[in-house]
Amino acid sequence: MIEVKHLTKKYGPNTAVDDVSFTVENGRIYGFLGPNGAGKSTTMNIICGCLAATDGEILVDGTDIYDEPLEVRKKIGYLPEIPPLYPDMTPREYLRFIARAKKVGDVEGAIDRVVSLTSIKDVQNRLIRNLSKGYKQRVGIAQAILGDPEIIVLDEPTVGLDPVQIIEIRELIRDLGKDHTVILSSHILPEISAVCDYVIMIAHGKIVASDTLENLNRSLGDTEILTVEGDADEKRMVGCRDFDGLHDAAVRAGHVLPVFRLRRPPAVLVQDRLIAPPVGITPHD
Repeated sequence: MIEVKHLTKKYGPNTAVDDVSFTVENGRIYGFLGPNGAGKSTTMNIICGCLAATDGEILVDGTDIYDEPLEVRKKIGYLPEIPPLYPDMTPREYLRFIARAKKVGDVEGAIDRVVSLTSIKDVQNRLIRNLSKGYKQRVGIAQAILGDPEIIVLDEPTVGLDPVQIIEIRELIRDLGKDHTVILSSHILPEISAVCDYVIMIAHGKIVASDTLENLNRSLGDTEILTVEGDADEKRMVGCRDFDGLHDAAVRAGHVLPVFRLRRPPAVLVQDRLIAPPVGITPHD
């Protein structure tokens, strides 16, 4: 359904997305996984027609997004990381505005459908400014699925939510995946594992892995991947090369980013071998 070919986005001398290519097929929930700053949101913005690419091609059902932008946008519902809500409107007023902008036929019927799907009926007449973050996310998802698009793109839909709200949003995404193709971005592996059946991993603007969860787990076997980020210089990076199981290492923006393949608990390695406490640790299993 979606073909991304050699997509590149540059901001002056900085490359946010670097020659990215992948395919999204019908009827799956795709997880777009990567750390903050990896290029996830930039790629999604380009796919949804909100941002121009520096180079590359994106086809939706064989149609180039730049040749027929309006036709392509009708097929895609998009929830950015920060939902584009108007706080002085009620959810129903806001959805009515979005429905008219999208030129939805039966406006009130379409609104009733998404209100029911996202379980916001009880708050549909309250001001959006007075809603909890969880309900605001639901309203954002409601606008994305208004008009029944074939593809739904959700950028970090559970960021900032409490555990109960996260579970509720995950259940909603699973339900949406029954009738739509869904692309979900996150920097949290359990988030992707909980709802997605296919994973595209991106780091430093490049695709580093793309497969089903089952195949990725099989390829890793009983190993674990640990990404450690911490303040560093070239000397620290060289020191990291002495770690057992080192898979890759690089210094970017003054930080060392070593990636390990381990057969023992990551905490043991961190405690025993790291010179200084890491800024962030992300285990992948």
